[in-house]
Amino acid sequence: MNVLIVDDSKLARMALVKVLARSYPTWTRKEASNADEALELQQEFAADVVLMDYNMPGRDGLALAAELRARNPAARLALISANQQHEIIEGAKAVGAVFLNKPVSEPELIDFLGKPETVAGQDAR
Repeated sequence: MNVLIVDDSKLARMALVKVLARSYPTWTRKEASNADEALELQQEFAADVVLMDYNMPGRDGLALAAELRARNPAARLALISANQQHEIIEGAKAVGAVFLNKPVSEPELIDFLGKPETVAGQDAR
């Protein structure tokens, strides 16, 4: 799986990377600090999952989600924000993205992403 993390906060990206590295160690991760970087990366890195902040300089996460959805209808998108306004949550749904509260808890992120590989590997025995 390829995961693209888009957030202007390095700290927020690091928190997501920490969970991904621990729970999904074989997944490939790329990071972008804004929508323009994300769209540029998406051209060379076909993300299966995009975790994106809502509040970013330039285009916000809803605008990015709409463009990513148009480019890759199969991608799983999550819009992450501490701003829980009805319009933002409904906007996320309208573009086929899941809304996650910021900061995202590890259980909430795992619920969105699916069963971690470490657990799946143990179940196979």
